[in-house]
Amino acid sequence: MASSMFLAQRRWFLSLPRNLSNARFFSALPSEHPVSVSGPQNNVGPESNKFEKASSAPSSLKEPELAKWDSEGPFKPLHKMNPTRLAFLRSTLCRHFRKDPLSARPFEGLRFIDVGCGGGILSEPLARMGATVTGIDAIEKNIKIARLHANLDPTTSTIEYCCTTAEKLVEEQRKFDAVIALEVIEHVADAAEFCKSLSALTAHEGATVVSTINRSMRSYATAIVAAEYLLQWLPKGTHQWSSFLTPEELTMILKRAGVDVKEMAGFVYNPLTGRWSLSDDISVNFIAYGTKEK
Repeated sequence: MASSMFLAQRRWFLSLPRNLSNARFFSALPSEHPVSVSGPQNNVGPESNKFEKASSAPSSLKEPELAKWDSEGPFKPLHKMNPTRLAFLRSTLCRHFRKDPLSARPFEGLRFIDVGCGGGILSEPLARMGATVTGIDAIEKNIKIARLHANLDPTTSTIEYCCTTAEKLVEEQRKFDAVIALEVIEHVADAAEFCKSLSALTAHEGATVVSTINRSMRSYATAIVAAEYLLQWLPKGTHQWSSFLTPEELTMILKRAGVDVKEMAGFVYNPLTGRWSLSDDISVNFIAYGTKEK
């Protein structure tokens, strides 16, 4: 059973081993950078400060703009990683909300927000699993792409996409059952303030999920030296190693924001099979699930 397999892979973060044989790579790809920010950003492009509400008028984007949705195109690694991210979300959130993980639509009746949604690669499968999804991104072009693709399917056309930030939604007193920010926090100006916003958006007894890159020597070698300079999978300067957070730092920041981390897992990539998998190894890519404290 799939759920039992993932359950066997998860461990409490305080006792996680650090060494597996699989290769580790990056977590973010060009133009898919999540940019819900707390202030001015570096390395996120000239449009990163466009926080105005995106127009709801029909998009003028050409079909090539949907290239990031081609699973065999330049965003192929992100598409390959997505099932592993979704496996963690399905397992932890079904347990949290007491839902059946084997159901086709386990998140029916729940409100989710995808912070830094990019083109909607995570938002759409969450909607197909029954969640009422809001996707936000600070880059208007990303929101236009997300809307254009979502409108191709009636199931995903209901996603609420907004060109805004988490902080602005806090001001509007919005609340969600699950707040999800994957590969975002390493790009924000103030991680502590960002986590406070995530906590404020999380409803009572809700869940918060954050993924990022560990500040380790291995992440420097793979996410920066290899991915940006040797293999040139990412533009140079995409990541700043000093902006990465260790699992202990992320746990502490979330705790101070009112979110208690309950579970943590790593993402590892096997270059022989071309597949990502959940792992106990959090030395590079990792994801944390926490609950809103009373």
